Amino acid sequence: MSDGCVIGIDIGGTKIAAGIVDSQGQVLAHQRLPMVARSGPAEGLAAVETAIGAMLSQKSPGCKPRGIGICSPGPLDPKTGVIINPPNLPCWRDFPLAKEVGKKYDLPVKVENDANAAALAESKWGAARGYRNVFYTCIGTGIGTGIVFDGAIYHGRTGAAGEGGHMGIDPNGPLCGCGKRGCIEALASGTAIARRAQRKLQEGAVSKLKEMAGGDINAITGEMVGEANSKDDAVARAVLRETVDLLAYWLGNIVDLLEPEVIVVGGGVATMLAPYLEQLRQRWIGACVNPWADQIPVVLARYREEAGIAGAAALLA
Repeated sequence: MSDGCVIGIDIGGTKIAAGIVDSQGQVLAHQRLPMVARSGPAEGLAAVETAIGAMLSQKSPGCKPRGIGICSPGPLDPKTGVIINPPNLPCWRDFPLAKEVGKKYDLPVKVENDANAAALAESKWGAARGYRNVFYTCIGTGIGTGIVFDGAIYHGRTGAAGEGGHMGIDPNGPLCGCGKRGCIEALASGTAIARRAQRKLQEGAVSKLKEMAGGDINAITGEMVGEANSKDDAVARAVLRETVDLLAYWLGNIVDLLEPEVIVVGGGVATMLAPYLEQLRQRWIGACVNPWADQIPVVLARYREEAGIAGAAALLA
């Protein structure tokens, strides 16, 4: 480590990704460890401390980390570092994570929502570097979003702003895990892509996907849809075309609301959508009233599986 390095901790429901990040946003070391999310608060904290300890044990004579950044699922309070009640982390309810970690290591500690932090990393070091106003979306199992204005995360009044994945675009659409209907997450996430493909096969469509899933339609995943599309499968192609339409309509709303200078797309589904990014941009031009929508680029995120580590470190950059 060098004096400009930060320890970045990305907490998930089953794993913790830990890393060391330098002042240029390079991830110098990283490791994955288990997260103990379904025991008590002390066990969850101990898992985080084990991950931090693994990074502190990296050998680099004469060098010290200057802070610890932590990404966590929300809801949380980024001002106090309190984890409120994330569904995937039942071990913590109103738990002062930043304070507890800071007591042990005597280092500055910041805690942030994972998508917000990833947006900040892309703004500082990644695909959105040089832009003042950034909209970031991570499309994976769900859809997370983050907004950066003038180099700072937009938190809203309480820290709960930026939940663009739960922007509803169809009041009669499928029920989302958040309890609302027609959220873009319920329509265009990796989970939704798989569900749409499954439904087409259940209705009688013929596709390579059934064979890929071992004959079990319910075992089809979003990743399989991407693979089948690369083999020119008609069902997979139709599902991705529908997904692009939905995302374009949603991003048209984002452009009208925020008019960001750039839109960054990350997450596991981003690779699948890479060939469609320009098509996506052309379609959102017709889905919004902003007369300059054609001037807003859409780009792939720099950070993929290390987005949480880089994002956590960016909180102290």
